[in-house]
Amino acid sequence: MSASNASVVLSVGGIGKTYTQPVLAGIDLTLHRGEVLALTGENGAGKSTLSKIIAGLEVPTLGHMHFRGQAYAPGSRTQAERLGIRMVMQELNLLPTLTVAENLFLDNLPSHFGWVSRKQLRKAAIEAMAQVGLEAIDPDTLVADLGVGHQQMVEIARNLIGDCHVLILDEPTAMLTAREVDMLFAQIERLQARGVAIVYISHRLEELARVAQRIAVLRDGRLVCVEPIANYSSEQLVNLMVGRELGDALDMGIRTLGETALKVSGLGRSDKVREVSFEVRQGEIFGISGLIGAGRTELLRLIYGADVPDSGTVALGSPAQVVSIRSPVEAVRHGIALITEDRKGEGLLLTQSISANIGLGNMDRVSRAGILNAPDESALAQRQIDAMGIRSSGPRQIVSQLSGGNQQKVVIGRWLERDCSVLLFDEPTRGIDIGAKFDIYRLLGNLTRQGKALVVVSSDLRELMLICDRIGVLSAGRLIDTFERDSWSQEQLLAAAFAGYQKRDALLAEATPKDAS
Repeated sequence: MSASNASVVLSVGGIGKTYTQPVLAGIDLTLHRGEVLALTGENGAGKSTLSKIIAGLEVPTLGHMHFRGQAYAPGSRTQAERLGIRMVMQELNLLPTLTVAENLFLDNLPSHFGWVSRKQLRKAAIEAMAQVGLEAIDPDTLVADLGVGHQQMVEIARNLIGDCHVLILDEPTAMLTAREVDMLFAQIERLQARGVAIVYISHRLEELARVAQRIAVLRDGRLVCVEPIANYSSEQLVNLMVGRELGDALDMGIRTLGETALKVSGLGRSDKVREVSFEVRQGEIFGISGLIGAGRTELLRLIYGADVPDSGTVALGSPAQVVSIRSPVEAVRHGIALITEDRKGEGLLLTQSISANIGLGNMDRVSRAGILNAPDESALAQRQIDAMGIRSSGPRQIVSQLSGGNQQKVVIGRWLERDCSVLLFDEPTRGIDIGAKFDIYRLLGNLTRQGKALVVVSSDLRELMLICDRIGVLSAGRLIDTFERDSWSQEQLLAAAFAGYQKRDALLAEATPKDAS
């Protein structure tokens, strides 16, 4: 056996998977000890399906696998984990009301005569947490009290307990700050040094170039590239992923701004959102930037009536008329839509069809006297499938079987049928591949040409700078500054994002001596 073959931990040959239609075909791939293999491709290309087959969550329709030289055909995730193949999925699998230690060993709590040994549990948790650089975290801390980044690291630590030979990370940095990303990458280097093979799934090409040695690109269920990542530029990888040039897809088109459509004045709630005021005109995209925890999502929820403000008003139209919005139902009646950042938890019924999900917000269009008209529901869904290019087998396909990008289009399609005049988008392209992002950008451009007023929250500054007419920056709950197109820079936006926290910290420092006395 050659040295190269000896280093192979996992190999898959001819792997195929068919649901209502083929989603994977003829996948041949090897994974070596101590390497990071980047796995990328458009949403719907088959990344998650291939990963779930390796991790025992799905059974392939065709093909075979070998793990450490032996035939490998796990019947469940538990079987795969016992062999040392683990997967950290995008949706964290932690129980927020339990401690870090309890989450780490939930399936194997150390006990004597039925009583959990807290001393042994704490000791084991400290050892597990040290593997991922969490020595500073008390294992008795409730998971709910941790930030998302630390929760992500706890999830990784949980998957490293016992022997781990293959670790699959699915979009691990989607909700992490830059500092937390650095911490994650430092741990990946430590895992590599231990010989753990890592499959790193991401759409962030700059991250892949930083962390991976090889890259595998999937397109339409087939591998189109398995090469050293250093051989490709970001532009070349994008072209491989989507099978076409995307250059002119960045053009958002000419925008004609109309009258004021939305006016927010002095809106506030506790210390999350503080006296925020701004206006958005017809045909305008107003971006909202800021650090995680700055109050961006909370602001949208106040406008939409999901939370009740302590102060301030929301006005619509020109001249602006103050409206009372105390619930999402009232917001929708006034023509305001919210496309939430958590499309799976708050935006979709995952076990239902496309037609059911789109019809959900348009029951008056698909029912008579309280009785659902299935043909009308299907016709309405098909209209959005065609208009938005939703990749599916038809209106009856279950939404959970769609890729992230196509799921997001289903959510947006529901609101387009209602013809809302103000649309609030919270992280509309999170977890979506580059090709699907351009589809969403084109959709936003089309909406502005229809005279819609759009408010877009995004953690991606480059995205906001690409699509927005103006960008407001939230910091510590306050709108620090608003920048016009062509008069902003990434440095200015970042400086504004930190400014509110610096001012708050300075005020706290001044107040401390007085409090102490």
